Amino acid sequence: MPVWCCRCSLAGPVRNYNSSETEGQLLNSFGQYFGDSLGKKIKKMPLLEETVLPGDSLLSLPVVIIGNGPSGICLSYLLSGYRPYLSPEAVHPNPILHTKLEEARHLSIVDQDLEYLSEGLEGRSSNPVAVLFDTLLHPDADFGYDYPSVLHWKLEQHNYIPHVVLGKGPPGGAWHAMEGSMLTISLGDWMELPGLTFKEWAASKRRTIKSDRVMPEEIACYYKHYVKVMGLQKNFRDNVYITSVSRLYRGDDEDRSQLNDNIPTQHLEMEDGQKPLIKRNWEVRGYQRAADGSHVPFCLFAENVALATGTFDSPGRLHVEGEDFPFVLHSMSDFGAAVSKGKLRGKADPVLIVGAGLTAADAVLCAYNNNIPVIHVFRRRVTDSSLIFKQLPKKLYPEYHKVYHMMCTQSHTGDSNLHSAYTSFPEHNVLSFKPEMKCVLQSASGLKKILKFSVALVLIGSHPNLFFLKDQGHGIGHHLNQPITCKGNPIEIDPYTYECTKEANLFALGPLVGDNFVRFLKGGALGIARCLAIRQKKKQELMESGDGGGDGVP
Repeated sequence: MPVWCCRCSLAGPVRNYNSSETEGQLLNSFGQYFGDSLGKKIKKMPLLEETVLPGDSLLSLPVVIIGNGPSGICLSYLLSGYRPYLSPEAVHPNPILHTKLEEARHLSIVDQDLEYLSEGLEGRSSNPVAVLFDTLLHPDADFGYDYPSVLHWKLEQHNYIPHVVLGKGPPGGAWHAMEGSMLTISLGDWMELPGLTFKEWAASKRRTIKSDRVMPEEIACYYKHYVKVMGLQKNFRDNVYITSVSRLYRGDDEDRSQLNDNIPTQHLEMEDGQKPLIKRNWEVRGYQRAADGSHVPFCLFAENVALATGTFDSPGRLHVEGEDFPFVLHSMSDFGAAVSKGKLRGKADPVLIVGAGLTAADAVLCAYNNNIPVIHVFRRRVTDSSLIFKQLPKKLYPEYHKVYHMMCTQSHTGDSNLHSAYTSFPEHNVLSFKPEMKCVLQSASGLKKILKFSVALVLIGSHPNLFFLKDQGHGIGHHLNQPITCKGNPIEIDPYTYECTKEANLFALGPLVGDNFVRFLKGGALGIARCLAIRQKKKQELMESGDGGGDGVP
């Protein structure tokens, strides 16, 4: 079930493009790639120029994954045919779950009823399949146990579903851009993906893991290596920027069957005479940045689109006067770069850090360790039970508890001066930033205070940027006509297939559906892979029965 495209440099094996390579060469290599990757010789594969409108002779890719972080990588792993089975010697510590697993030991988890298996399980995700897959990979991890996974993996190439993973940078996504001096919040084992433990990777690279928590740089390298060692490279295209994802044909949203009937079916003619059914539901447009900096535009069609973009695209903003001044930063990487270049060394005025999350705490530690005085402003009380510091064990996260201790003990009071190294302003809001590098704060009681600073750093979370979707994706969240956020308004999905309830053939996983931790986003890949495997099986049954009138999707 291959594909076609237009002016697309997403072609051929991973390689560096140069200006001497023509668009025609790119198109030809792209077509050759999809023919080879399917293990079949394509009898006819028309290609599409970008200026050409969709026509009946065009072909579509079964799955396009947008985002190449751990969510996209894990989904590609499962779509590539890797299947998890209950290990022969494994005994899950949950006796009810283990009994269910024994009932269908001969079947992979992908081929089992996920709703049945996840029934009654509890965990730190609101998505039941995420909790299920996590307890299979890390049994009783939340109780402090380090039990081995009860699964073993097999590569079943007949289960391969053609797909492409599109990402802005190398595999690993936002992990490549994170501040390298800080430790991850999760244990290293919880950051790993199926089939390759983090410790195995570290040993192969002769790296010494000094603690259970690791540097983001190490995690980024692990993800990049994972794609290579698992043989997933052929599915990945780097330096790709998506500009639009739009539905080509839209029927009655309340009648799924009518929607499917209205979408044209693609027939790809193979040498053996078979004609797989693919529906051209989505048009994906964008460009790939070439080695010389030029942009090569492309347009491809997909039956299914999976959103795996994460939430690091758009930093949270205060939306106050003066926030766009150049001395007001919104990313830890920008602040880290300023510190490493010595731009803040010797400054008389402190750094102003806004936020009470872990990224803000990282910034406090970065400044503190470089002898840069800090003013720390946040809205909550230090006794607020929802503060993340109260959820972290002191032994595992001593540096964060150091910050929390300072937040509690070195706070500003109405008649006191600033502490020399660090001063916190709990229950304060930023009203505005002034051009003379001053900030106006307001306390919970309404009192205002003006403070001088050298640079301001606003770290109040981040949000996904789904500008490439219709209405920026505001119509697919739990709350209509509101921006998608991982906590307040995640994308609304079927809890077992991860298909968007408001858009057929559109899937989402990871932070977009509320799973911010790597250990839980893998459940989204499992749910999507099972859903697509079922649909592919129904298509095959339709082809064998000679019925080409539908796609077999309920």
